Amino acid sequence: MSRLRAKCPDCKTYTAVSLGPDYECHACGRVFHSGLVRVPQAWGDGGEAMAEAAWLELPFPEAGIVEAASLEEQNLALAADLPERPLVLGGDCCSHVGAVEGLAARQGRLSLVWLDAHGDLNTPKSSPSGNQWGMPLRMLIDSGAVEAADVALVGARNLDPPEEEFIGASGLHVGEQGIAQALDGAGCTYVAVDCDVLEPSELSVFMPEPGGPSLEDVGRILRGVAAQTKVLGAGFSGLSFEPSNVEPLTGLAAALSL
Repeated sequence: MSRLRAKCPDCKTYTAVSLGPDYECHACGRVFHSGLVRVPQAWGDGGEAMAEAAWLELPFPEAGIVEAASLEEQNLALAADLPERPLVLGGDCCSHVGAVEGLAARQGRLSLVWLDAHGDLNTPKSSPSGNQWGMPLRMLIDSGAVEAADVALVGARNLDPPEEEFIGASGLHVGEQGIAQALDGAGCTYVAVDCDVLEPSELSVFMPEPGGPSLEDVGRILRGVAAQTKVLGAGFSGLSFEPSNVEPLTGLAAALSL
């Protein structure tokens, strides 16, 4: 029975429906492996460019748009209405919070692979900027949605001292070498990709940080994750609204078998 009505990216009809973890368009017959959820809000000053990027035309059935007046309302809406296998296209990294919370509530235990040039591990007290987009990974750990030992932070190269202290004390795994440890025993995974993890020449992003991996390297990492665990969902954030981003993002989603 149909459990999802979504907009097909090919024929533009609202007849793509959920068939287990996949989505088949009843009008044109194309099958997709995830449903796109747009989360355009950016919870911090100056984040308009990130918010706009949530409207990039990725080739996935549009299963929902979450626009909320507060981050708490956004998280509740996401957790309540997630498609079975979501692909989140966000403004900032807070767009992953409701998705992870919703999937964790369904599964009980969830591992989290977080690719980001930054730590996203600040709290309102420790944050130099006060912007919430520097806090979402810490929010998820502090709320109990995921355990620090089930998290791998990959690609981080611009960390604040309080974030470094938290990593040292929490048991959170760091780097590509920490992925296997984070995945061990959890059984299923969400993958959050803040696209500033990449070398700036590879994608148009909101907060470029030199010294990142190439698209090829990130694709290899994501294929490795998909080979080791069941990927329940993923998300892209931290982008600028540039049509040239669509093809590489589609390739990264394919690396996760989405």
